Amino acid sequence: MAKQQNQPNPDDRSDNVEKLQHKVQDTIENIEEAHETMQFASSEEKEKILEKNRRREEAISGMRAEIKDEARDQQ
Repeated sequence: MAKQQNQPNPDDRSDNVEKLQHKVQDTIENIEEAHETMQFASSEEKEKILEKNRRREEAISGMRAEIKDEARDQQ
Protein backbone atom coordinates (compact mmCIF):
# COMPACT_ATOMS: atom_id res chain seq x y z
CA MET A 1 0.00 0.00 0.00
CA ALA A 2 1.37 3.40 -0.97
CA LYS A 3 2.06 5.81 1.84
CA GLN A 4 0.39 9.20 1.46
CA GLN A 5 2.38 12.29 2.26
CA ASN A 6 0.43 14.78 4.35
CA GLN A 7 1.06 18.19 2.87
CA PRO A 8 0.16 21.28 4.87
CA ASN A 9 -2.16 23.75 3.19
CA PRO A 10 -0.46 26.89 1.95
CA ASP A 11 -0.60 29.79 4.40
CA ASP A 12 -3.22 32.08 2.84
CA ARG A 13 -3.73 35.14 5.02
CA SER A 14 -5.33 37.30 2.35
CA ASP A 15 -8.73 37.29 4.03
CA ASN A 16 -7.68 37.23 7.70
CA VAL A 17 -8.77 40.83 8.33
CA GLU A 18 -12.22 40.11 6.94
CA LYS A 19 -12.55 36.91 8.97
CA LEU A 20 -11.43 38.62 12.16
CA GLN A 21 -13.85 41.51 11.60
CA HIS A 22 -16.65 38.98 11.18
CA LYS A 23 -15.64 37.27 14.43
CA VAL A 24 -15.64 40.62 16.26
CA GLN A 25 -19.14 41.37 14.96
CA ASP A 26 -20.38 37.90 16.00
CA THR A 27 -18.92 38.35 19.47
CA ILE A 28 -20.56 41.77 19.85
CA GLU A 29 -23.89 40.21 18.86
CA ASN A 30 -23.36 37.47 21.46
CA ILE A 31 -22.76 40.12 24.13
CA GLU A 32 -25.95 41.93 23.15
CA GLU A 33 -27.97 38.70 23.21
CA ALA A 34 -26.54 37.84 26.61
CA HIS A 35 -27.64 41.24 27.96
CA GLU A 36 -31.16 40.54 26.72
CA THR A 37 -31.11 37.12 28.39
CA MET A 38 -30.08 38.62 31.73
CA GLN A 39 -33.55 40.04 32.37
CA PHE A 40 -34.85 36.48 32.77
CA ALA A 41 -31.83 35.08 34.62
CA SER A 42 -31.31 34.37 38.31
CA SER A 43 -28.65 36.32 40.17
CA GLU A 44 -26.22 33.40 39.83
CA GLU A 45 -26.86 33.16 36.07
CA LYS A 46 -26.46 36.94 35.74
CA GLU A 47 -23.03 36.75 37.34
CA LYS A 48 -22.00 33.97 34.95
CA ILE A 49 -23.26 36.00 31.98
CA LEU A 50 -21.37 39.09 33.16
CA GLU A 51 -18.18 37.07 33.56
CA LYS A 52 -18.57 35.53 30.12
CA ASN A 53 -19.16 38.96 28.61
CA ARG A 54 -15.98 40.24 30.29
CA ARG A 55 -14.07 37.42 28.58
CA ARG A 56 -15.76 38.28 25.30
CA GLU A 57 -14.66 41.92 25.67
CA GLU A 58 -11.08 40.75 26.24
CA ALA A 59 -11.31 38.55 23.15
CA ILE A 60 -12.57 41.48 21.10
CA SER A 61 -9.59 43.58 22.22
CA GLY A 62 -7.23 40.82 21.15
CA MET A 63 -8.96 40.37 17.80
CA ARG A 64 -8.84 44.11 17.12
CA ALA A 65 -5.11 44.15 17.84
CA GLU A 66 -4.69 41.19 15.50
CA ILE A 67 -6.73 42.99 12.81
CA LYS A 68 -4.35 45.94 13.04
CA ASP A 69 -1.33 43.62 12.74
CA GLU A 70 -2.81 41.77 9.76
CA ALA A 71 -3.79 45.00 8.01
CA ARG A 72 -0.28 46.38 8.53
CA ASP A 73 1.24 43.15 7.16
CA GLN A 74 -0.94 43.31 4.03
CA GLN A 75 0.31 46.76 3.12
